[in-house]
Amino acid sequence: MFTAPPEASVLLASYAVQAKFGDFDEDTYKPGMLASEDLLPQRVIDQYQMTLEMWEERIRVWYADHRGMSRDEAEMEYLKIAQDLDMYGVNYFPILNKKETELWLGVTALGLNIYEKENKLQPKTTFTWSEIRHISFDDKKFIIKPVDKNAPNFVFFSHKLRMNKLILDLCMGNHDLFMRRRKPDSMELQQMKAAAKEEKQRRQVQRNRLAREKQLREEAERERATMEQRLLQYQEEIRLANEALRRSEESADLLAEKSRVAEEEARLLSQKAAEAEQEITRLRLTAMRKDEEKLSRMSKKYNSQKLSVLLSPWKEKTREAEMLTARLVEESEKRVAEANKLKDELLKARAAEKQAKEKLLDFLSRTTSYVGSNTASPISVICYNTLPPLSSGYGTELSLLDSEASTSPDLNLNLTSYDLIAHGDADQLSLEIEKERVDYLEKSKHLQNQLRELRSEIAVLKVGDKQTDYDQLHDEQVKLGENKYSTLKKSKSGSTKSRVAFFEEL
Repeated sequence: MFTAPPEASVLLASYAVQAKFGDFDEDTYKPGMLASEDLLPQRVIDQYQMTLEMWEERIRVWYADHRGMSRDEAEMEYLKIAQDLDMYGVNYFPILNKKETELWLGVTALGLNIYEKENKLQPKTTFTWSEIRHISFDDKKFIIKPVDKNAPNFVFFSHKLRMNKLILDLCMGNHDLFMRRRKPDSMELQQMKAAAKEEKQRRQVQRNRLAREKQLREEAERERATMEQRLLQYQEEIRLANEALRRSEESADLLAEKSRVAEEEARLLSQKAAEAEQEITRLRLTAMRKDEEKLSRMSKKYNSQKLSVLLSPWKEKTREAEMLTARLVEESEKRVAEANKLKDELLKARAAEKQAKEKLLDFLSRTTSYVGSNTASPISVICYNTLPPLSSGYGTELSLLDSEASTSPDLNLNLTSYDLIAHGDADQLSLEIEKERVDYLEKSKHLQNQLRELRSEIAVLKVGDKQTDYDQLHDEQVKLGENKYSTLKKSKSGSTKSRVAFFEEL
């Protein structure tokens, strides 16, 4: 069992979901689906003022970010995160030193760690497999002989007799795995690895093909949605164009009718004005002839003053006739101007009608060409099998080690001791393991940044009195800028002799 901080728990949960359900699918995902998987330990949930839905949303964001990752890759990423946790891969056993101080012995893949009773996160000292020569126990007493002949034996006591055999078996199994990485592979194993590599490449090619098909399908779906949207837009523009065309046709018909009426009125007014003018001219001539006759007769009877008085009514009638003629001419001119204006409007309406028809034809031609050139072929839908949840990461391995160690013919039936004399490559192996870890940390800088962002985001929602002792120790470790590997590096510093002496004084 290992304890993960909240931000790491969320990330581990996202990889577990990826391994179980495959790629995140927006269509099939339903709120509450992840919360029902019991992905986070209750210890983490209790520490923050956050609902299950809030935790699920954070897991969902990272789960969606793992798109395209296979089950094997998700499980490997899960283990890569888990291996950086302080308590991962450590089997704890209560022990005593010569001063009878209660301590914890941690058996790991790299060596033996010694922890104080109240702190399983930070080892006080460490002995790597490369510096251990022999392990044995007699009743309750364990004796560990270092490779350094000048260093004293490392002695501790375990009062739980049933665990002593388990401690020895775990030491044998972990040391054997530690050294096995340097042994050359057998021909059979090489063939198996080659076959596995080919199979992995084949599956990768298949995954890439399926991913490409899925991408093409999604692109086709997006293109179809865009095409449908554009089609709706074109249909709306066509409807508006038809409406504008109908209105322009109605306006053109109305203007044509008005123009015809105005032209008819102008013609009638012109005709009336001409007739009036002719009538006025005729009346004037008739009146002038009559007036001349009357004047000639009256001039003989009256003087000039009386004659002007008698002529005034005829002058008034002449002025009225002239004014009427002027009004008729003016009205006729207005009607002619109005008719010309209506003709201009009619020409504009017909031009707008022509433009609307051309736009409508352009829309129809573009829509037809677009639909014809964007017909997408159907693409198969990718399905993923439901996968079982991830294991804890180390329990199965240890049980196999127990069975392997207990049946190994190299033990010479000695069940209380184990010779670790060494292979000369042990130190080199430790360096290679450390180099692999550093390389991985360099590659995972983006991941570390994500973890820090999540830690900062949820820090304000933390409930301090709900934290466990290990959570508080982890927070203190983070504040000091330390991690699992920095504490291990410190605990391995100094000579074997000095570390044995330090252990005895704990």
